Amino acid sequence: MADGWQLFLDSFWPIVWGAVSGTIPLALASFAIGLVLALGVALMRLSRNRVVSGIARVYISIIRGTPLLVQLFVIFYGLPAIGVVIDPWPSAIAAFSLNVGGYAAEIIRAAILSVPKGQWEAGYTIGMSHAKTLRRIILPQAARVSVPPLSNSFISLVKDTSLASLILVTELFKVSQQIAAFSQEFMLLYLEAALVYWIICLALSSGQSALERRLDRYVAH
Repeated sequence: MADGWQLFLDSFWPIVWGAVSGTIPLALASFAIGLVLALGVALMRLSRNRVVSGIARVYISIIRGTPLLVQLFVIFYGLPAIGVVIDPWPSAIAAFSLNVGGYAAEIIRAAILSVPKGQWEAGYTIGMSHAKTLRRIILPQAARVSVPPLSNSFISLVKDTSLASLILVTELFKVSQQIAAFSQEFMLLYLEAALVYWIICLALSSGQSALERRLDRYVAH
């Protein structure tokens, strides 16, 4: 029992460092790129051009209809078969960003559609262009609607980054795997990794609540 407790303490900070240096940067970079992609895809879905809208529909369908693990393996292990070799970190970011883009696009599209049409008309009435109305009036209101589901997507992404360990990316779960393989204490180390994930997700949930309160005040004014 004493040896197990000592192993827990000795391995805690290396696992936390795996989160700080691997999991969190990977999640942040992937989510940021994914959100930009999602906004573009959402606007494509809302386009009256059937070709543009159709391309967005196909992309979303592929992303939502295939497992993230398969997407990750296609990029890292599959692309080299056609001569495209990507290092582990860029592969992971590419896969996670594309995945976020597919799911978040529908969240953003729904949020934009939830804004009353009168808001568009108000923007046009005061001389704003379509793009300016979207940027200055519609998107700020849509942001408030989309924060809870997008925050949940980010929390899910943080947990999904554990899949990156399968393509040699050193992050939280990979560190716990390495220590477990050395110590042969698999249950202890995997439970410790789960604990660190849980702590991170609790912190993110608190941040989500604070962001929602801030946006409530912004919209109210």
